[in-house]
Amino acid sequence: MPTFSAYDGTELAYHLAGAGEPLLCLPGGPMRASEYLGDLGGLAAYRRLVLLDLRGTGDSAVPADRSTYRCDRQADDVEALRAHLGLERVDLLGHSASGSLAVLYAARYPDRVRSLTLVTPVVPAVGIEPTAEDRREAMALRRTEPWYAAGVAAHEEIEAGRGSPGAWAAVTPFNYGRWDDAARAYSAASDGQINAEAAGAYAGEGAFDPAATRAALRGLDVPVLVLTGELDGFCRPARAHALAELFPDAREAVVRGASHFPWLDEPGAFARTVAAFLDPGVRSVDVGGVRLAYRTWGDRDAPPVVLLHGRCGDSRDWTEIAGELARDRWVVAPDLSGHGLSDWPGTYGLARYRDELRGFLAALGLGRVDVVAHSMGGFAAYLLAQEAPELFGRLVLEESPPLLPLDPPRPPAVREEGRLDYDWALVPAVDAELNAPDPAWWEGLARITAPTLVIAGGAGSSVAQEKFRWLAERVPGARLVTIDAGHLVHRTRPAEFLAAVREFGI
Repeated sequence: MPTFSAYDGTELAYHLAGAGEPLLCLPGGPMRASEYLGDLGGLAAYRRLVLLDLRGTGDSAVPADRSTYRCDRQADDVEALRAHLGLERVDLLGHSASGSLAVLYAARYPDRVRSLTLVTPVVPAVGIEPTAEDRREAMALRRTEPWYAAGVAAHEEIEAGRGSPGAWAAVTPFNYGRWDDAARAYSAASDGQINAEAAGAYAGEGAFDPAATRAALRGLDVPVLVLTGELDGFCRPARAHALAELFPDAREAVVRGASHFPWLDEPGAFARTVAAFLDPGVRSVDVGGVRLAYRTWGDRDAPPVVLLHGRCGDSRDWTEIAGELARDRWVVAPDLSGHGLSDWPGTYGLARYRDELRGFLAALGLGRVDVVAHSMGGFAAYLLAQEAPELFGRLVLEESPPLLPLDPPRPPAVREEGRLDYDWALVPAVDAELNAPDPAWWEGLARITAPTLVIAGGAGSSVAQEKFRWLAERVPGARLVTIDAGHLVHRTRPAEFLAAVREFGI
């Protein structure tokens, strides 16, 4: 367990999880030991988490001067940790009550902050706190729960100043997306993790100057993410929006089905959302209520080209190709839903991906754009090209066969072992459509007006090559090029793939 000395000599501890760029994490509570953060729902798979035990909590020492428990005074503890780690600038995450600590640190040390992530934040430091109406609004979303009526009654008792231990226990389920055994155990551990004395002093008199802090944050020129849970009563979406408006470059995210501990309630959605935000090469856009992550390369003013990955891949599949195309193009590659760092909504299909592509192009203001698509991405592209030919410039279809019924049909898929970078649910959903596709999908090929290049992978491909000849014959004016590389042409023979695409005019 590593330790360091704070500005007043107090020995503070921190814990490490994961690998990669450090993410300095401040626990809430207030004054709860950092162990409750765990690996933040798998975020440790993307970043090295540096989990600070605030003074007097967890493995950190109790300070000689108890007045240093005050939130504003702990900002210097964060600075001492940054210096101890040898970081010029930090990516900083604060949960709940540590939202105040995080923004106070950013206001005091703006040049030391690279990014700021505020998770279900409670931020009296800027004058933004939950109200009784906020909590009632959130509670109303849980009206079908068996504990709802008792919880509402207990809340009203607490609001009337008659909060008993039983009343506080009755409202606890509202803090979790599911009040199951895992949530009960998580909640039961909290009493032993909180320093009650320190919690009482955290927001003591003089800790906060909201007007001054708000003014300082308006000049904080770093990316900020304000993330809350759909069901959270401490940071309703309206409060998150008000907080985001204080920063020059803020983004908002609401994790569906989550409450105050979103990494516990919806770990995958939480980790992907935060990881996408923290990756400087990734942006996100909302398409029909689904967050799509995307990567870009090259000059934004150059002619655009969109790259679409295949099933179970993501935008990183195009890294080598994108780097070359970016010499004279603005390259955009989304993660389709259920893949990579985009949302995993749980329901999938080729028509959905077609509509998702339409929404993505609209969100980025792209029209008459060249599209290069692999396998399943090609299905989305040519289905949309049938319906909205005005959206396409040139179209490249790499190993994307016509949607004819498979004979023999694909058998039921068996899930791979271990962690996946895609939502397994999309595999059986798409397989079912490949086995019995909508006849309109192959009949509509004749309506494609975009100049089209079909790239086949030759004898090493898992797809019968005559299907690509059939496809090229039915798309008006389409050209067929075969590169003996198998199904992943752009990965296996990138130079030849690029040569074909460049010769086609992209």
